[in-house]
This record gives sequence, structure tokens and C-alpha cells, in this order.
Amino acid sequence: MSKPVHVIGGGLAGSEAAWQIAQRGNSVVLHEMRPETGTAAHQTDGLAELVCSNSFRSDDHTANAVGLLHEEMRRAGSLIMRCADAHKVPAGSALAVDRDGFSNAVTQAIEADVNITLSRSEVSELPPQDWGPCIIATGPLTGSALADAIANATGEEALSFFDAIAPIIHFDTIDFDKAWFQSRYDKIGPGGNGKDYINCPLDRDGYEAFIDALLAGEKTAFKEWEDVPYFDGCLPIEVMAERGCETLRHGPLKPMGLTNAHQPDVKPYAVVQLRQDNALGTLYNMVGFQTKLKHGAQADIFRMIPGLEKAEFARLGGLHRNTYLNSPDLLDETLRLKSHPHIRFAGQITGCEGYVESAAIGLLTGRFVSEELAGHAPVLPPETTAFGALLNHITKGHIAYEEDRGRKSFQPMNVNFGLFPPVEIAKPDGHEGRWRGKEKAAAKKHAVTSRALADVERWIGAETALVAAR
Repeated sequence: MSKPVHVIGGGLAGSEAAWQIAQRGNSVVLHEMRPETGTAAHQTDGLAELVCSNSFRSDDHTANAVGLLHEEMRRAGSLIMRCADAHKVPAGSALAVDRDGFSNAVTQAIEADVNITLSRSEVSELPPQDWGPCIIATGPLTGSALADAIANATGEEALSFFDAIAPIIHFDTIDFDKAWFQSRYDKIGPGGNGKDYINCPLDRDGYEAFIDALLAGEKTAFKEWEDVPYFDGCLPIEVMAERGCETLRHGPLKPMGLTNAHQPDVKPYAVVQLRQDNALGTLYNMVGFQTKLKHGAQADIFRMIPGLEKAEFARLGGLHRNTYLNSPDLLDETLRLKSHPHIRFAGQITGCEGYVESAAIGLLTGRFVSEELAGHAPVLPPETTAFGALLNHITKGHIAYEEDRGRKSFQPMNVNFGLFPPVEIAKPDGHEGRWRGKEKAAAKKHAVTSRALADVERWIGAETALVAAR
């Protein structure tokens, strides 16, 4: 090829993308603005610097979705996982790393690769068409000039500069002896049937106890560099509670237009609503519940809500600085910007959360670009794999809709089992064909991970066959 692939951003996603492209014999220019232009969060000029925790979270690939993603990345030849494994420190069943050793290893690998040129300068404009294929992997701290250029190309409302995140719950952990399906006033919206929300009722005593717990719960403070604004349309739930005990009951918890299917003669004092969050129907988000409560406090407080006593959370809430795209509207299934198809996006800016998830999307974009350069249509990972489940969430799996803004209310997320297609499991041989305790949940996780690893091997094999055929 006559032109190199330009990768903008030397974090985990950008470094992984550049590595994948270079390993397939293509030239890459990796642009990293540090140290010429620093950020408020980074401390070094190393590639793939870990600015928060040094943990890559669980490494159990048989029973944990992020551990499964680790294993898929290892099998796909990930630089990030290779360096993480080489610099791990004791952390039980989690994978944690010596952050300096890890970053140095990634930097040295990139600098030593003859196919990669490391450019220490800021890219402040959208890559022009004559650059050819490009990947933007600038993360949650994208420089203001480039962020403005992306916003101009995509529309101001298509790029978010902070997350107001509501918790997301696994559907099969909701108690429907207390909760019920109903839209407010039985209204049928686009694609709906009048039963589009899950409703959890609170009586007066339960509501007031819930408000007291919200006010007393430990909150997370903003970091100095975040400068995260509150907007009236997405105030943290505890901030609304501070404005008066009845505020939430006249806001997101209003009971009007709802009848408790289990006690139709008893009017709920307040109602918590959950809305379907993904096309599979496995995840539901808590409407209006963006929060700065610490994660431990959230789980305890939200399980006070009738119907959610045993809720398992795919993601807990938050509010923090984060630059990300409304990807389901803007990106195609191979992460190309629909309006500028020579540009792909990777990492957290696409709407994934976490070190490993960011690197995984970098790995996919690197492979997709390489396949196109070789004259092949990119081979998408199956949705049954962690790669495919995460990609599907980013590009098309999210369905929750903001009626007042006329767009999908896309929110970033970590990989979790709620993103995978359901899997059927056989009944146990013993105990008269009944599951005991947590046996069924464990069996489901094992079935999902076994299926994923078999399917990811076939996907990797399909790409290997394409390379061999060139």
C-alpha cells in the first residue's frame, strides 16, 4: 500500500489498533499528542497509560464476561493482554498490573515495530479524505479542537461530553410478583404495545425511607479536572431528593397513569419505572436514576425498591466527564463514521466503558481496516462472543429512546452477560431435575462462555483463512 493508516490516540484502543494493523504488514502512523499537549489526568508520556485503577477486573473466563473478553483477546493476539499478563501483580482472581511496567511494555513494542511510526503531535482537525483509512481513538479526554471538529461533522447532539448514567438491571432478576408491565396511561408509543415499562410500586412509608436512604448515601466527588455540569434534564436522583421529599414523586417516580396489576384497588404512592435497554430484552434501565452515589450504596439503596430486592446490576449509575458518540446512529457495523466512511472510531469514544473493552474495540477496528486494505469485507465477530456482544451494543443493540430529543438515549457500558444472546441449558440430572441455589446462574454463565470461545475460534480461523488466501 502507498499510504499508511493513521491512528489518532495512543491509549489502550489506539495502541491495540496500530499493533493489529502492523502485524498484518501494513504501515501505521500512531499520533499521540503527549507530551507536546498534556491532559489534566495523564501523568506520563507513555502509551496506554492507566489513569485510574490498575485493575483489568476479573480474569475468570468461565464465569465472568470481562474475563471472557480477556481470553478472546489473548486468542486474537492482543498486544494489550500480552503486556498485561507480563506485568501482572497479585490481585486474587482479578488481573491487575504494574501500571508503569505495563505502559512501558506497550510503548516499547510500538516503538520497536518497523511498520509503526509514532508521531508525538496533536491532531486537531478531522482527518482529511486524502489520508485514506483512519482510526480515531482519543478516549474520554479528546482534545477540545478535535472534539469540536467531530461535533461539527456529526451534529452537536451526537457527541456527549459527560455521562449521566442510570443503573441497568438484568431482567431475569426482577420480581414480577411485585412488579408489572404497563406504559403510563397505557399509551402505545412507536413499536410499543402499551406495556413498555416495568413498574415497581412504593407505598408512602417505603417512599420516605427510600428518600432518607438517598440523602444519607455516600456520594462520589467529582475529580478536579472533570468539571462536569448538572443539567435540569438529567439531575442526579439524590440532587432531586435534596430539593424536597416530594420532588421525585412529582418527577421520575410519579405514580400517575399507572395501576398496580397485583393490587388494582391500592394506588401506589410512587412508582419506579424500568425501560428496556437492549434489543434482546435482557437488560432494563432505571428511568431517571442517574446518580453520584457510590456503587456500594447504590446496590443497597436500590434493592429497597419492591421488585428489585434481588436485582443484579449489569451497570451501576454515575455522572462523570466522558466524550463519546451516539454510536448507534453514527457508526456502521464495522465502526465507520457513516458520513465520513474513511474514518473509524475505537475505544471509549465509541461508547464502551473500561480498559479491556476499549482495547477490544481497538483490536476490532485494526482488523477491520486490515481486511479492507486486503480487498475483503470485514468479517464481523459473532454476537455470541464477547467481541460481538460489545460491538453489537455499540452499533445497534441499544434501543432505549429519548422521546423529547427524538434520538436513542445511548449510554456507554462495560461488557456483561446481559449483552449476549440467551442460551438454553438442560435441566440438571439430580435433585429431581431442579436447580439448587445459584446452580442455574452458574450453568448459564458456563454455557455462554463455552459457546463464545468456540465461536471466537471459528471467527479467528475465518480471518486466518483470508490471510492465507492472499
